[in-house]
Amino acid sequence: MKKPNAEIRKEVDFLGEMEIPAEALYGINSCRARENFPDRTAFHREWYEAIGIVKKACYLTCRDYFIAAAQKVPEKNIKSLSDEVLEALIRSSSEVAEGLYFHHWIVPAVSGGAGTSINMNANEIISNVSLIKLGRKPGDYSVVDPLEHANLFQSTNDVIPTSLKICIIKLLIKLESAINEARSAVEKTENAGRNELRIGYTQMQEAVPTSFGKLFSTYSEALSRDWWRVSKCSERLKLVNLGGGAIGTGLSVPRFFIMEVVKNLQKLTGLPIARSENMADATSNLDSFVEVHATLKAHAVNLEKMVSDIRLMASDINKPIPALSIPPRQTGSTIMPGKVNPVIPEFVISCSHQVYANDQLVSGLCGQGSLELNAYIPLIGHAMIGSIKLLIAANNSFKQNLLDGLVIHSDVSQDQLMRSPSITTALLPLLGYNKASELARLMKSENLAVAEANDRLKLVDPDRLKEVLKPENLLKLGYLISDI
Repeated sequence: MKKPNAEIRKEVDFLGEMEIPAEALYGINSCRARENFPDRTAFHREWYEAIGIVKKACYLTCRDYFIAAAQKVPEKNIKSLSDEVLEALIRSSSEVAEGLYFHHWIVPAVSGGAGTSINMNANEIISNVSLIKLGRKPGDYSVVDPLEHANLFQSTNDVIPTSLKICIIKLLIKLESAINEARSAVEKTENAGRNELRIGYTQMQEAVPTSFGKLFSTYSEALSRDWWRVSKCSERLKLVNLGGGAIGTGLSVPRFFIMEVVKNLQKLTGLPIARSENMADATSNLDSFVEVHATLKAHAVNLEKMVSDIRLMASDINKPIPALSIPPRQTGSTIMPGKVNPVIPEFVISCSHQVYANDQLVSGLCGQGSLELNAYIPLIGHAMIGSIKLLIAANNSFKQNLLDGLVIHSDVSQDQLMRSPSITTALLPLLGYNKASELARLMKSENLAVAEANDRLKLVDPDRLKEVLKPENLLKLGYLISDI
């Protein structure tokens, strides 16, 4: 924890004494957590910044409360923080909200205690930064104390879930944008391939004629649904329990603080959050996280389906030339010269499967809540944030590194379709099943294009065949009696 010969300070809690580097902004609570939870999975910076915003809202509300109390009952003298200390806390929390001092965050992502260690690492950083602003040294807690001052009118159990919701809502806004950009890129490919014919497949076998435009339209629709669902997730998270104290009852918290703190947080974030009418429910039940993560999982499923399709269509299995090519992004092998692998689809699929794993984790741990509190919010939050960040990255790479540069080989695709027995499905209204099957069998046995096979069997007038096989006729929705 400390460098050899470095200056140290000693901090004390009711468990004993601990030596800490003199200039460290963390304190004894954070150090105990680091020792107790030796996993080094990094805490998400976005959550750290959200904690700073929530703390600032609390300090601003404290200031408002002290001003209001002094005006209403001056004889009570209930002020517990000097203006100087309060302003230092406000400034310090503002800087934490901007991401400053994150290198002093030592509590890992995976911890026990319902987030108490997370809250205390934040309290210690804010207290020690405030001390420096006041011309004091870190650790001089007689002036600014992590519990008495930095945590005034707060509880881990309302600050940490509220900050998590703020963090997630902000990230969801970024995910919405990333999905929409990917959807726009898919739509461009859809438009470019609208009349570019290809073989449609069912159960990995050649089935009926279709187009690249039709296939990519299914991706566009799926991403539109994903965008809509993600845009609604904030509704599920907007109710917070800040001000509710330990279990949402507001015990030992001024009513003024309870009524005003979320309003201040609203102003600071610009987000449509609100105080829950039942803060005990918002404290003990985390089903809203389960619901939101289910939406993330649905989006991950759609992404996996899309990139798996594209990877398959661009595969070297489709000899001699695939009808679709994806952009080469990096050397594929350290031993096989010239090999280029579909690394972007593989990256997106990997992201999707991590989201699936996180979904199981979030569901399981949210169900582990006991009575008034869920002790597992550190890992629940870590998984939620991780899934959103992975999906943002997956969408960005899907758009920039796969869709931008994807090439449809129209001539190859057209030739493949006209040599595929699946094209005979388009002739069922003219020939019926048995004659169409005869044509398909000849095409397959002698590797003939449909026109060549028809020339031998003379089942359809050649000009009529050309008309039927035009893209606009193959792709229209159903047929009319007049088409026969």
